[in-house]
Amino acid sequence: METSCKPDDARRFWEERYRSTGRVWTGRVNPRLAEAVADVPAGRALDLGCGEGADALWLAERGWRVVAVDVSATALQRAREAASERNLLVQIDFQQHDLNESFPDGMFDLVSAQYLHSPARLDREAVLRRAAEHVNVGGVLLIVDHGAPPPWAEHDDHRLPGIDEVLASLRLDSDRWARVRAEAAEREATGPKGQVGTVTDHVMVWRRAGDAQAAS
Repeated sequence: METSCKPDDARRFWEERYRSTGRVWTGRVNPRLAEAVADVPAGRALDLGCGEGADALWLAERGWRVVAVDVSATALQRAREAASERNLLVQIDFQQHDLNESFPDGMFDLVSAQYLHSPARLDREAVLRRAAEHVNVGGVLLIVDHGAPPPWAEHDDHRLPGIDEVLASLRLDSDRWARVRAEAAEREATGPKGQVGTVTDHVMVWRRAGDAQAAS
């Protein structure tokens, strides 16, 4: 999903968002990530759009080696400081990328894209297809989207992709990818001003099969 904003808008938008306020996020792991990897052996993980680092920290504390990526230098600095406080810097490689322009190197046992939506320019479909290319055989691709704007959203006119739309846009070969989960799921959440409400997530999980599995 791509907007008409200029190419440099993403970096500027998110940098201004983080610099204009204190901590933006709760500092707690995204619950859908915790659910998805509960039984997955720790390995090498890629956290796309890591923000202030909560998911990366949670993974590192459980033995994962993490490459954590964000477009905002301020967000990454906050994430590094949090990792340093927990003695986790050796396990997390924080990298600044505008995913429209560059992508981390290497292969991963887990690639996680949590709520990878942006008011600024983001060629989301291309980014997610590229993310799938970086999943190791036997590895997990996890995409969690907002299913609908939260009840406290000030503006709810931002178009959100449906599950079927995401599945189609990824163009995953069914012989090489096993769909583990693709469904809407509700949870209770708290808004920025303490509002409590029910939000809907679109949770999509795939596991990449090896050649032997694909041939069987």
